[in-house]
Amino acid sequence: MPADRAKPSSPLARILANTAWLMGGKGFGAVCSIVYLAVLTRTLGLKGFGHFALIFSTAEALIAIAGFQTWRVVVRYGASHVHDGDWAAFGRVGMLAGMLDAVGAVCGCVLAAIVFFGFAHLLELNTDYIIPGFLFCCASLWALVSAPTGIVRTLNRFEMAVYVEAIVPLGRLVGALVVWLTGPTVERFLIVWAVVDLLEAVCYWAMAKRLCPEAVRLSHLKNYRQTLQENIGLWRFFLVTYAGSTLDAVTKNGPLLIVGGVLGTSAAGLYRLANQLSQALSKFSTLLTRAVYAEISHMRVASTLHEFRRLALQTSLIAGLGGVLVVVIALTLGRSLLGLIGGAAFEGGAAILVPLAIAASFDLASVAFEPVLHSTGRAQLSLLARLIAIVALGVGMALLISTGPSGAAWAVAIEAAALYVTMGLMAFITLRMMKGDKPLRPASTPL
Repeated sequence: MPADRAKPSSPLARILANTAWLMGGKGFGAVCSIVYLAVLTRTLGLKGFGHFALIFSTAEALIAIAGFQTWRVVVRYGASHVHDGDWAAFGRVGMLAGMLDAVGAVCGCVLAAIVFFGFAHLLELNTDYIIPGFLFCCASLWALVSAPTGIVRTLNRFEMAVYVEAIVPLGRLVGALVVWLTGPTVERFLIVWAVVDLLEAVCYWAMAKRLCPEAVRLSHLKNYRQTLQENIGLWRFFLVTYAGSTLDAVTKNGPLLIVGGVLGTSAAGLYRLANQLSQALSKFSTLLTRAVYAEISHMRVASTLHEFRRLALQTSLIAGLGGVLVVVIALTLGRSLLGLIGGAAFEGGAAILVPLAIAASFDLASVAFEPVLHSTGRAQLSLLARLIAIVALGVGMALLISTGPSGAAWAVAIEAAALYVTMGLMAFITLRMMKGDKPLRPASTPL
């Protein structure tokens, strides 16, 4: 049984406390990332950084396709087991998720071989980078930490995750400085990124084992049939959320790959830096989503409908204010920040940064919508919303890509707006249709 710690009493306080822990770690990471991004852009130049960006984004896309986002399964179905103190059942869910991560890594490596050895020319990728890019993708796929991440989040031990996740920005910073001093090349930066990611994966599993040794046991793998019997609807939930995360990956990484394929590697490098900066500005969205998802899953098990609705409203309002702040920063400081990080050659990315910041603000404002749909057994509605949004992205790309990287960024903003409206409407209707004022149990109900 994991050791208890003092927790804030209200759900919103717990969300903010967990987000604060994550922000502390990510604040440190943000400082490190600005420095190592500056090293990357200034040593590799616009074209070299473009190649790095294309390889990195391809790896992210493959991770999203082959990485099954199993942490969502662990959080949704594990919450009730943690609430009941049934650590064996919790462990069975966690280890099944770990096995699925391994299967995804194998499938992802096969996909990486097909992409890099069969279609690298479509990305205008230099042939010298095909093998390093393939190996980097394989390392990234095996560095997935989705299952142990789910274990840690279900236990509400976000403060422990901060220490492990600090390995990535610190390791990249130290490695980037070493590469800079010893001779910067795309291949050397890729090696550093891969080694650091693999080290984080090992540490994450070790931490999950330390927090809940009863759960992290290989012996649980042989009981996968029991896991499915205990968690009704698990497979369907897994497939729906996997499809949703794959569509999300298309919207997150597809535009950069399209920019690289249509407009060239230099345009891809410009888009990548602007996208990195917009993600840094909206990092609060990612962190709040992690905390909200876990807390809403717990509230579904142990809280009333009134409390559930109130939490969804409170987090949406807080996130909406954060979204406004992101856009204001992009409008007022975007060009200066891009120039500071990448130099004068990257200042033109300001026209790309603004629509990407608007897209990020929509993502931030919708932070509670998907957790509400997932926790109430309506994950298929979030998938439908993402399908509608990806159609909007396709239409926007077809109409605007000819105007350059900024056109692609505006297409992303259109997609984010469509997702916000459709998923928000679905979450609102779902909450209105729910009745009663009793705890929203059980967790393991079919979709």
